[in-house]
Amino acid sequence: KLHKKLSEAEPYPPSEDTFFLADYIKNEKGESALDIGTGSGYLAALLEKSFSFVVGTDLVFNVLKKQEYFTANNVCCNGADAINQQFDLVICNMPYLNTDEVSDVRTDGGKDGLEIPIKIIDSAKSRIKPGGKFIYVTSSLSDFKKLISYTKLEGFDVSILAKKKLFFEELILVKAVKLLP
Repeated sequence: KLHKKLSEAEPYPPSEDTFFLADYIKNEKGESALDIGTGSGYLAALLEKSFSFVVGTDLVFNVLKKQEYFTANNVCCNGADAINQQFDLVICNMPYLNTDEVSDVRTDGGKDGLEIPIKIIDSAKSRIKPGGKFIYVTSSLSDFKKLISYTKLEGFDVSILAKKKLFFEELILVKAVKLLP
């Protein structure tokens, strides 16, 4: 059932959380950047303006085929699992909804909104250069404090960059700097 849904999935159009993250990454610069769960490609296309090498990953091949904002280096994989490089910046607009089961990989975070974000952090952590940044969006609809604690335990100096109140939730932008070994 999930497999059928994945093959038919469309890119999630850029929305409030996308633009919230875009406002903070538009001034980032460096050699390389990775956009996990690139979806429409909006954020990866933005990163291409200030990074020499940008990669976007998405779990759904159909989403990559139908991107509205095309980027040259797209990889269909889970998180950053198929990537064998370290980046200056990794970004992710996390699927954070608190759901009993993951029926929409674009938005559902699983139990406490943590199951999928934790898998993404696990996948991303070795792809970030020491001193590099991981910037992600989460929400008050998930157990974001637990997610921040988990990120710290995985070897990052973590801070909240910004919060944005929406009608039914608060978006939280998290910056995690990978600690030197």
